[in-house]
Amino acid sequence: MTAADTTYVDVDGHPIRIRVSGDASGDGPTVVLLHGIARSLEDWQLTHDLLAARGHRVISTDLPGFGLTRRMKGRAGLASFARAVIGVLDALGERRPVHLMGNSLGGAVAMTVAAEYPDRVAALVLANSAGFGREANLSLRPMGYAVLAALPGVGKRFRGRAREAGVQVNRDLFHDPRHATEELIRHAGLVGRQPDFRATFVATMLRLGVPALGSYPGWRRALLARTAAARVPTLVVWGDADSVLPVTHFHAAVAALPHARSHLFPATGHLPQIERAAEFTALADGFLDSVAGSAKDEPDPAKGDGAGRAAARGTVKE
Repeated sequence: MTAADTTYVDVDGHPIRIRVSGDASGDGPTVVLLHGIARSLEDWQLTHDLLAARGHRVISTDLPGFGLTRRMKGRAGLASFARAVIGVLDALGERRPVHLMGNSLGGAVAMTVAAEYPDRVAALVLANSAGFGREANLSLRPMGYAVLAALPGVGKRFRGRAREAGVQVNRDLFHDPRHATEELIRHAGLVGRQPDFRATFVATMLRLGVPALGSYPGWRRALLARTAAARVPTLVVWGDADSVLPVTHFHAAVAALPHARSHLFPATGHLPQIERAAEFTALADGFLDSVAGSAKDEPDPAKGDGAGRAAARGTVKE
């Protein structure tokens, strides 16, 4: 499953793994895809290819410390991940506002980019995004067994359990566990064995919340207030069978972002961009087209219509 056409770009002296495809002319819209905690850019591989085929320039990136990218200096968290995303865009010479799509933790990162760097974001697509509720059903069993399996002398007896726990966690991401292919599971194991994985995972969890207590409310309230105030054109997408961030978070997102469009996929888990790749892409592409159309119709504030941007952004509400 590991994408073969990835490369690395330098961000402040640190190599970050990316994948870029689609429109190379610079004329088409640019879409940036952000994965969830403990995952990698491969979670977007199907949708990446479909969006590229529809004429977008598509950039997928590992968040530092996850995927096959080493962590950067400083503490892992939403702010540092957002800076890394901007660093990737700068390294690629992409200065125009981009469309950000984020799954799980990647959704919270996308909202952070929009809040911190509003001139760099044209629209948000939030897929089963973190930030809308307390529950975060993340199993720590695979990591615990992986630590035990690495212990000298006794590690061998825990390797089978580590494997079984990892397989089950990947299956739990989907409504239909057949999407947790052997290739996907092998890649998840490779990601989990990277040198900085455990440190980045633990540091991120400590900043945002812990499984036993749920995500902390402070950062969620602050981020959602800034996102709602920015009124960036937004599409919220969820799977109704998400066992990680349950569907109650979807309803909370709709309430928190009243300007946003929304769509709930039936019989779908935590990764709709995999489980419903074609439908997800068509939905997202239609949304981006509507945003682009609104931008073209937006009156020029220099001609005296200061309400132009607000009016254009208001057209995305369903």
